[in-house]
Amino acid sequence: MLDEKEREQIALKKFALIAPILNGQISNQREYLNKLASSPLEISRFGLRRYTIKTFQWWMYLYRRYGLDGLKPGYRSDRGKSRRVSAAMADQIQAKRESAPGLNGILLYDELVKNGVFSPDQLSLATFYRFLARNPNVSPNSDVKTKDVKRFAHQWINELWQSDIMYGPYLKLGRIKKQTYLIAFIDDASRLITHAQFSYEQNFTAVRNVFKDAILRRGLPKLVYSDNGKVYRCNQMAVICAGMGCILLHAEPYSPSSKGKIERFFLTVRKRFLSLLEPDTITIDELNLRFWRWLEEDYQRKIHSSLGMSPLDFFMSQADRVRLFPNLTLLDECFLLRVTRKINHDATFSLETILYETDPQFVGTRMEIRFEPDWLNNPSRPVFLYREGTKTGEARQVDFHANARLKRRKRGRPVQQKDAPSIFVMENGINPPTVSFTELIDNKPEPIGGEK
Repeated sequence: MLDEKEREQIALKKFALIAPILNGQISNQREYLNKLASSPLEISRFGLRRYTIKTFQWWMYLYRRYGLDGLKPGYRSDRGKSRRVSAAMADQIQAKRESAPGLNGILLYDELVKNGVFSPDQLSLATFYRFLARNPNVSPNSDVKTKDVKRFAHQWINELWQSDIMYGPYLKLGRIKKQTYLIAFIDDASRLITHAQFSYEQNFTAVRNVFKDAILRRGLPKLVYSDNGKVYRCNQMAVICAGMGCILLHAEPYSPSSKGKIERFFLTVRKRFLSLLEPDTITIDELNLRFWRWLEEDYQRKIHSSLGMSPLDFFMSQADRVRLFPNLTLLDECFLLRVTRKINHDATFSLETILYETDPQFVGTRMEIRFEPDWLNNPSRPVFLYREGTKTGEARQVDFHANARLKRRKRGRPVQQKDAPSIFVMENGINPPTVSFTELIDNKPEPIGGEK
């Protein structure tokens, strides 16, 4: 059974295959699709298989109509049933892998069938590949190939952004000194810094804020290229990029030269900005103000030796290629943080040590929570609840004082008053009028004409 995380990973893999067509990077769509269909492709939980051109076209249709959620596989009809490899089979597969480590997946499968460990009817090749994917210790070792390292540069702006994090100066924070980090995004073609900012943190939230400001300032990129740090490798970063239609790429491990442009910018920052700074006398807000002033007045407007013009002039010369996000509300939704929580029996869940409560109908279910970090500091601001990509409700922080004064409904039948008068109801559902004879006698009208 596929869980929500595995369905999301499959959708991201499908999107990576069709994204070059969606972004207009492919001049000949038919040739590109033929190339994809000519060789087997590895997708998580589906194993190595071939896909037809119509399959790729169907994926493009689903993404254009439903977004990333359209690429997620549906739930199996036999959901909840277990179809795993038995313990005896797993032991024999492990033993065969240790005795013949050079066999790839399909050769290992054929050898196990030949030795009678299992038959193709008992264990298909696709199931075998899924077993290998869940057990890396028995997966075939891939051959390590050396690749040529060549310099590259894109021709048009916003085709590729590079991003990285640099260790900044220590600043005084009260009685201690604290490390700062510079998070930056650079356009590959123009060398323009789309946005950069110093922060006390180098977590995903800090990277996300800088990335969002860069898109608001300079438009949408087609590709985002980063290292293998956990802030860039996290699933939330991939979901944000896929939701906006851009591709997230990662450099090979231990290859800093592949991000030469952003590394060269960091060297420029150390030489031309940090070397003239006195960090003991400024705050982080003052540091960012001085850095942005230096960035706009010096780096962005200085003639670049490889371009023959300044990064800002190069970027503005292709300003007609800037793609702005069409809807700021949808952009904010793309950048919401996402976590999964199970709703407790009292319709509550914990988020960053803060207790939230929601509708009792969600008790016992697992929901995706989407929120902005600053919402946690506002007790009146709700967070959003999603199930299978659809918004289903909201949750608010628990008000313990209000709950203490709230009257509870008790179990059992309501107690009737002993002296309560009986009420008769007519067949049509309307209560009959009630008459008080005592009131009629006390308020008896006088006879007409004074007669007694």
